[in-house]
Amino acid sequence: MNQKTNEELQTMAEKATAGDREALEALVAGVQDMVFNLSLRMLGTFADAEDATQDILLKMITHLSAFRGESAFTTWVFRIAVNHLKNYKKHMFAHAGLSFACYGEDIENGKIQDVPDVTQNVEKDILAEELKMSCTNVMLQCLDTESRCIFILGTMFQVDSRIAGEILEITPEAYRQRLSRVRRKMADFLGQYCGEYGSGRCRCKDRVNYAIQNHRINPLQLCYTTAEEAPVETMLAVKNAMEQLDDLSIEFSFCKAYRSTGRTKQLIQELLNSPQFSLIRNS
Repeated sequence: MNQKTNEELQTMAEKATAGDREALEALVAGVQDMVFNLSLRMLGTFADAEDATQDILLKMITHLSAFRGESAFTTWVFRIAVNHLKNYKKHMFAHAGLSFACYGEDIENGKIQDVPDVTQNVEKDILAEELKMSCTNVMLQCLDTESRCIFILGTMFQVDSRIAGEILEITPEAYRQRLSRVRRKMADFLGQYCGEYGSGRCRCKDRVNYAIQNHRINPLQLCYTTAEEAPVETMLAVKNAMEQLDDLSIEFSFCKAYRSTGRTKQLIQELLNSPQFSLIRNS
């Protein structure tokens, strides 16, 4: 994705609203990675993020005429995405009831030594990296929806408190306070249990077979290690001089950004080419 400024995105939005197909496609391309990464962190899996991204972009497209330019275009898209994701009930973890206590219990007492080799000839280092990225992403599901959203906006996208408050409809002060608390909560858990990002005893390489047996990763369907990483600048379209809250940034280096998957792009293209979309656009 070629990074677009908010001014460029706003101009494209005006042209797209007037019926310019090329502007519409460029507009979608300009925000789809941002929407996909937010969806991935909020929902926990690539498959759910792909489906949610399509839903969100459809909402964006069909509500373009409501965009008045009173805020940056990316802020407007984030608000649509956040509202959709906070109420999204179709993803894998919607009713899983994950918690840090449950996660910690599994780390402490999981019988990893009793599991046979089920790596199916995939290199263990690759599987360990897949597990590390998957585990830290799923760990976000231990947070309540609002806290998860605040953490992702503040840590991955580095949204400043004024814009984040606008997106979440809370005060900048409330956002800063809640972000500080949730970052500390995440850092404390990582520090206690995780050997990759903290001083805990859990090592991904030791838990690969256990994770495969429990369907947490699939050697024949690797998502994180096969995904194309995106430059961090791709995720900072809404950044506006993030306040320095703490010194925990190194703790959250797992918050990598990824390009939208091939399936996501295919779903979006099918949507734009569908007769149903023509009817929606012309209504």
